[in-house]
Amino acid sequence: MSVREPFFCTGQPQFSASAVSGASASPAVAGTVPGATPGATPGATPGAEADVAARRWQALLAQADPKQALAQVAGRFSVAWRQPNGRTVLATDRFGIDPLCYRVVGDQLHFATRADDLAELQVEHGELAPADLDPQALFDYLYFHVIPSPRTIFKGVFRLPPGHVAVFERGQLRVEPYWVPSFHPEPVADLAGLKQEFLGLLENAVRRQLNGTDAACFLSGGTDSSTVAGMIGRVAGRPADTYSIGFEAEGYDEMAFARITAKQFGCRHHEYYVTPRDLVDGIAKVATHYDQPFGNSSALPAYYCARVAHGDGVQRLLAGDGGDELFGGNTRYAKQTVFSWYDRVPGPLRSALLEPVLGSPLGRLPLLKKGASYIDQARVPMPDRLQSYNLLTRLGQANVLEQDFLRRVDPLAPQKQQRQVWATAQAGHLVDRMLAFDWRYTLADTDLPKVVGTTALAGVQAGFPLLDDGLLAFSQRLPPAFKLKGLQLRWFFKEALRGFLPDEIITKKKQGFGLPFGVWATRDEALGALAADSLGSLATRGIVRADFIQSLLRQRLPEHPGYYGEMVWILIMLEQWLRGRRPNYRL
Repeated sequence: MSVREPFFCTGQPQFSASAVSGASASPAVAGTVPGATPGATPGATPGAEADVAARRWQALLAQADPKQALAQVAGRFSVAWRQPNGRTVLATDRFGIDPLCYRVVGDQLHFATRADDLAELQVEHGELAPADLDPQALFDYLYFHVIPSPRTIFKGVFRLPPGHVAVFERGQLRVEPYWVPSFHPEPVADLAGLKQEFLGLLENAVRRQLNGTDAACFLSGGTDSSTVAGMIGRVAGRPADTYSIGFEAEGYDEMAFARITAKQFGCRHHEYYVTPRDLVDGIAKVATHYDQPFGNSSALPAYYCARVAHGDGVQRLLAGDGGDELFGGNTRYAKQTVFSWYDRVPGPLRSALLEPVLGSPLGRLPLLKKGASYIDQARVPMPDRLQSYNLLTRLGQANVLEQDFLRRVDPLAPQKQQRQVWATAQAGHLVDRMLAFDWRYTLADTDLPKVVGTTALAGVQAGFPLLDDGLLAFSQRLPPAFKLKGLQLRWFFKEALRGFLPDEIITKKKQGFGLPFGVWATRDEALGALAADSLGSLATRGIVRADFIQSLLRQRLPEHPGYYGEMVWILIMLEQWLRGRRPNYRL
């Protein structure tokens, strides 16, 4: 949405008394104030409630340095205020759930909820030429499958990172964090009491997110969505309406687990099986809905799931995103912990024996090969090691990308940014630092835009109870060993919910709405034709090498559809976005 009003805010902010103390409240500024009242559902908040929220925000943002006050505001929000004196202040919540983009033109900072609105910005004295696409952003997309903030696909247009504030005055822009992830683990003297506290926080978080709306949620059959479904029943006093997606492809369908949860809590369960035909019909629609290329392959299933809910009259769906990233549920936390053990091996033993032997031809022997691979990866420092299996790196950037395109970008830029984010977190333990890292890249840049974007396309609002600030604070003081106990993922979370969730859900492996795209693309004629057409067109744009695209479609994908399907998918979504937004783009 393009924002012309001088004041704008969305979400469900929760103001503490200290957040606005020490500043006099300014009068409300003319303009729409969508959803600014604490406890309100996202959307327009009319009348007196909006005025009160506006005055609170303006009292806070009028401060010379609003960082300290912003750190006291909880909940979901994005806010922008172009003050009468010309000073403009923008801020977004700790997870950046509601996007806020900005662009400096002359002596003004313009802001909008979408990057593409600012790319086509009209100014008072005429029109600017549309912003060019940024080759570095295209490279970042191919590297991450999304474009992490602060960059967007458009040159000169930026997205405010989560937990950041931007202040523009006298022609100068300052963007800095007002909140940094910090962990302060506390010893646990009463485990039973801690479990009860956690369950109470979960219940309150779901209550806040429902706020009188439909008792409905996504249900993948995993721990998080199952927890939300069960808590809805407890809070709402009636079973939740649950919405699940299935796939008729071996190894991808989790519907059996969703049904176990639905039966446990008496949910009114709704199922939809996505087909290859759905992908053919929906890919272009979903791709062009986003303000920039977005390659998370579970966006299509999430869209169809939300569309079914909307057809049933559901206005708001709660999602389980965040449980893994707050309480240690991703398999990489255990994997990287295993690699970290190599640091405990005495230096002389590593340098004098292990590395010379396993790095020699002996290391290629079957019995020693795994040991050599382990050492090779363990020697890569974090967070670079997290990208050991990055598709673009594994395939070779020079083999995938056009030489002229590579000359225009910094191939190391993604690593540089990730190292900076990694170093920013205040954490004394590897697991906690990985959680904070994922709050930025997995949640703020990938999973939350997926859910927010696809539900909006379906006409439904999304809520995220597991990202409640009470649960966030609980995670920050929970001992790392309670998140990863040995190599057991999210130990405390599961122990606290034992007896509430079915045992089958607690012990199952994580999957989610994974899409069997590669398998389907090799078997379904229409989907295969869409892939070939999209990638053939992309090959003419000067970004990806035509010979790589040919080998990808003709050899790699048929031989390993599960692996190379992801690369085909992100290239399709890029091409479909370009067709819809910049059809004539050539490098």
